[in-house]
Amino acid sequence: MKKLRILFLCTGNSCRSQMAEGWANLLKKDMIEAYSAGVEIHGLNSDAVKVMAEAGVDISGQKSKHVDDFKDMKLDAVVTVCGNAHETCPYFPPRCRVVHVGFDDPPKMAEELAQKGGDKEKQLDSYRRVRDEIKTFIQGLPDSLEEG
Repeated sequence: MKKLRILFLCTGNSCRSQMAEGWANLLKKDMIEAYSAGVEIHGLNSDAVKVMAEAGVDISGQKSKHVDDFKDMKLDAVVTVCGNAHETCPYFPPRCRVVHVGFDDPPKMAEELAQKGGDKEKQLDSYRRVRDEIKTFIQGLPDSLEEG
């Protein structure tokens, strides 16, 4: 069976798309070739690495990549995981399905909590919630591509 090539796309390829790539590589490696990229490059988010490690997923070796790095790759689907990436998603060939499945932005939520006096653990809970939501989505692949 041919593996589906799926690119998870977010703004900076620092958190949500990295989590999705990590989960897909762990949970669906027999059926999915997972990649992640951003419409910008922000670098890997250390809190995302931390909460993924808590769940048994090592994404520490992943790197931020730009969507242009994949322009010549034959992809089966692009999954945008944030509104900005969905709105600025570059053109992909018609045979490449583009699906939007938006997840909250953990760094933004953590920053808002910090401004209200929330401790580091509460901030990390924002990452954990999104991590678990992404895991649920990945577990439903490839069927969840039809629902997205």
